[in-house]
Amino acid sequence: MFSAPQVNVYSADVVRSVGFYRGLGFEETFRTPAEGEPIHVELVLDGFKIGIASVDSAGADHGLPLDLTQPGRGMEIVLWTDDTDAAYARLVAAGAKPLSTPHDWLGSLRVAWVADLDDNPIELVQRVC
Repeated sequence: MFSAPQVNVYSADVVRSVGFYRGLGFEETFRTPAEGEPIHVELVLDGFKIGIASVDSAGADHGLPLDLTQPGRGMEIVLWTDDTDAAYARLVAAGAKPLSTPHDWLGSLRVAWVADLDDNPIELVQRVC
């Protein structure tokens, strides 16, 4: 049911963080928006993908209250799925805590968030277009 896992790192300064990871050899593969200040950038190194996401966008676009002053709350596991709504319902039924209900984003994605049994965030993503 899931594929293409990655880690998202939340940042108060996406451009600065992207520069840091590019300096480690990561190559940029995706950016939104394409022009101007990015709110999400994906980078790959040797098959491992990370996303750098804006803390402000996480709150404004998805209702995720992020506090980077709390240890361990600046990252999440990302799981791609063919059906975000079904995956969200399945994980909540299995005891995951709902964080952000399924919703459309960027016109081509359906996303949702849950927390695992230890309160670690998991993003569920489905391409819809």
